[in-house]
Parts: sequence; C-alpha cells; structure tokens
Amino acid sequence: MKTLYLDVFSGLAGDMFVGALLDLGVDFRALERELRRLPVGGYHLHVARGKKSDIEGTKFDVHVDGEECGHDHSHEQGHGHAHDHGHGPGTDHGHRDHAAIRKLISESPLNDWVKEKSLAVFARLAVAEGKIHGVPPDRVHFHEVGGVDSIVDIVGACIGLDLLGRPRVLAGTLVDGTGFVRCAHGRMPLPAPATLAILGARGVGISQCEEPHELLTPTGAALLAEFAESFGPMRGVVGARVGYGLGTRENRTRPNVVRALLWDEADGKAAHDWETDTVAVLETNIDDLNPEILGHVLEKALRLGALDAFHTPVQMKKQRPGVLLTILCAEGDADSLTELLLVETSAFGVRRTVAGRCKLRRAFEEVSTPYGKVKVKLGRLDGRVVQAAPEYESCRSVAAQSGVPLKAVYEAAHAAWLATARER
Repeated sequence: MKTLYLDVFSGLAGDMFVGALLDLGVDFRALERELRRLPVGGYHLHVARGKKSDIEGTKFDVHVDGEECGHDHSHEQGHGHAHDHGHGPGTDHGHRDHAAIRKLISESPLNDWVKEKSLAVFARLAVAEGKIHGVPPDRVHFHEVGGVDSIVDIVGACIGLDLLGRPRVLAGTLVDGTGFVRCAHGRMPLPAPATLAILGARGVGISQCEEPHELLTPTGAALLAEFAESFGPMRGVVGARVGYGLGTRENRTRPNVVRALLWDEADGKAAHDWETDTVAVLETNIDDLNPEILGHVLEKALRLGALDAFHTPVQMKKQRPGVLLTILCAEGDADSLTELLLVETSAFGVRRTVAGRCKLRRAFEEVSTPYGKVKVKLGRLDGRVVQAAPEYESCRSVAAQSGVPLKAVYEAAHAAWLATARER
C-alpha cells in the first residue's frame, strides 16, 4: 500500500496540497477533467513549475474570472492552465453556506469517495466555524472557504488523492507563524480561530515558530485533520518519491513549501489495500435511566448520523447493574451527539476518543433469485472478496413483494452469489 507523508515544516494551504500531489505525478489534465464535474464555473486554473528559496516545485493556483491574478502565463511542458467559463450552478463569485456547498458536492457526478471526503473536510470547517460563532454547522456561512477558489482547492485535493491511489496519509508536527491574520471578521491572532478549532476537535497539537505570517490555513488544517492518520517525525521511509507544493508568499525564515513523500510500505509485512479513516467514540456509563428512554436515544443518534449506537451491560460502583452507552460517529458529528447524550440521558459526562479504522473496500452486485433480483454487499481485501452479505433493505423489499419469509430470500441471495462466484 502506498503511503504519503506530508512534511509540513512551513505549514499547509489547500493550493500547496494540490501542488504537492501534482509534483508527485498526479496528471493535471485528469485533475482538470474531474474538477469539471463539479458544478462550479467562472474560474481558471494555473499550474507551473517554480521555486521558493531555491527549492523547485509545482505552484497550483485557482483564479476567479474578473479578479486580477498577476500570474505568469508561461508554462513548462506537461503543465498548463485551464479555463472554465461555465455559468451553471455556483458560477457566482460570492461565498456560500455549508448547506449550499454540501448540496453542490452531493449532487455532482464526482465519484463517491471524492464526494465523501470533500463533504467531510467541509464538515470539519463548518463545525469549527459554528463553534466559534455559536451557530449550528448547517447554518454556517463560509467566507474565505466559501469562495470558488477554496471549493476547488478542497475538492481538487480529494481528487488528487484519489488519482494517486488513495494512499495512507501521515503528517509531520504542525506549526504556524506568529502575528495576526486578517479575515472576514477582523484582525485575529495566529493561529486563526478556525484552525485551532479544527485541530482541537481532532486532538492534534500545534506550535508556533518565528515566521511572522500565517503558515497553516483553516483549509490546510481541515485537510490534515481528515486525512492524516498520525502526526510526527517520518519513520522507515525507503525509496520515496519526493514532490514540493509551493506557496505564494516569500517567507522570511523558511521556504514556503510543503514536502510530500510517496512510497510503498516496506516493513517486511504484506501491504493491504484496505481503506482507513478515523471515527469519534463517545461513551458514558448509565445506571438510572428508563430503558424506554435508552432505546429512544439510540434510535435518535442513528437518525442524526451516528455510524453505530449500542449499549453493553456493565457493573458499576456500589455493585449497581448498568449499561455502557457507546456511539460511533464522524468527528464532525461528535459535538452534536455529545449534546444529545447530555440532554436526553441521565449522564453527567461523556468520554470521547478518536479511533482509527481499517475497512474493506466495498462494492455491490445484483444477483437473480427465484423471488427476484437482490443486491449483495461485497468486501474486498487485496483484490479478493472476503465478505459477501445480502443487503437487508433489498432482501426485505423482495420478501414483501413475493410473500416469502425474509430468511428464504437471504439464503437464496447468498446461494446465488456463491454460484456466480464459482463460475468466474
């Protein structure tokens, strides 16, 4: 499995992230084609080789039509600039709220992984901004990250990782500069409030250095919080390909670049192609709650987006029987589901941890049974199917239409898939 290490000694912004992926070999034309699937127009892309403090790398820019770009339009072979002057949804240069961006991405023809990851990055930004301004995430109105350039940076970063083969991502220790940054709400000290909120929600530390400028932007922080499994020094890197994504400013104390290393795991163990992500684990011990309310809370948590919700019998202090109530959720949903537990149960506190997950690559196939067509969910590891399960809703629908027991449809679907698999 490929591993990508982001050496963020000079911070990170969205354009630097995309530039580094292009410098590692992501095809610009393929990136451009995928970005055209996003219903956003009125911008053009610039990609060129350049240098920062004598370090050569790739500069990626998104210029909104009508804005002065001051960009050198000469490009070396293999790179260029693309113009998209479409006037479909989202071609205005104004800023958008979280709901509008979510709708824009969800309804696009981008592949499911790119949509899922892009939405997750924006969710982190929305939760952070909502906490700062005291509004629900859905009502957050983005300023700096709601414009066309930031949307393209974030979605472009997700597309770039997809084109690179969805590598495992690691990152170095995070650093930001000192001084102030001017944002839509005034002049604020560094790190920017949204950057701190995003990293705080993920439990990631940050230090400041002597550079008197912003190094780590909220967009860069959200991308790192979503994709990086861990933060720290690189270890065991063998035969890495190295790319550099260039920033815009000339820093005073360090090159304004992000260094990206890409390599195949070589630790003596077989590398697996499973997918990885992180989830928040919320837990609380309860011994004095009506079971009917407990069932209601679990159902509501699932309706609000929890990945799973369950309770386990435990023995509590003073030898009381109780339950350990557990909710698994995306990190961006942790605050709202924590509030649910504190408001709707008898809990006085909720423990929160972040856990890494390894997931089989999933796909669906349709099989024919005597009762009708049924979907089967497949889990693949290293190119082979290791799990095959008839999909519940599909089986239930077929059972209801044909008037047979649900169990019979399950068995028929599983047998049909096994027969199909043997023929391959």
